[in-house]
Amino acid sequence: MRNKPARKLPDSAHYSQPWRIHEIAPEFRLEDVWALPAAGAREDFPRLIRLLSTPGTAESSSLLTRLLFAVRRVLGRWLRWDDAVGDTDATSLRHRLPDDLRDRRSTAADTGPFTTLYETDDEWAAELENRTVHGVLHVGWVADGTGRYRGQLAVLVKPAGRLGTTYLIAIRPFRYAIVYPALLRNIDRKWRTDALGRP
Repeated sequence: MRNKPARKLPDSAHYSQPWRIHEIAPEFRLEDVWALPAAGAREDFPRLIRLLSTPGTAESSSLLTRLLFAVRRVLGRWLRWDDAVGDTDATSLRHRLPDDLRDRRSTAADTGPFTTLYETDDEWAAELENRTVHGVLHVGWVADGTGRYRGQLAVLVKPAGRLGTTYLIAIRPFRYAIVYPALLRNIDRKWRTDALGRP
């Protein structure tokens, strides 16, 4: 069965779900919510998380996307945007996790800029913190009422002062024109390819 196409969703699609992230990061602003081109059975959720945490998923589909990420890495080094801000261990959302989430193992690779906070049977959250933003990547596995599930991606942010606010405004056009389309195309292609190769 072909997956439904990716599409931007209203904020209510995130807030209406009983996600644990609501209690963990209540002060973070919801930046975007997307329906992912990935659908399957309840037990397929770890496969989606492994796919999303694989290096290059967001940037490997086009030369333009790879160039954009390369420029961002160079600027990040020059301007020290990606430097740690103080004691990130102390400011990490990991300290807010209840015991039942803190002790669970994750299937995520944790090889990119995001580090897993927690994973449940239908929810995965990972965080990034630098001089521009404290961000959370949240992925849910949403029941569609027919016994199947679909992926849903939310991006939550807490800008780091004026620099962070300006940075998020400046990159918004690039996210919508380049980053999200590349990410969603890659997820669609890899999800379908992986499904074809499964026994």
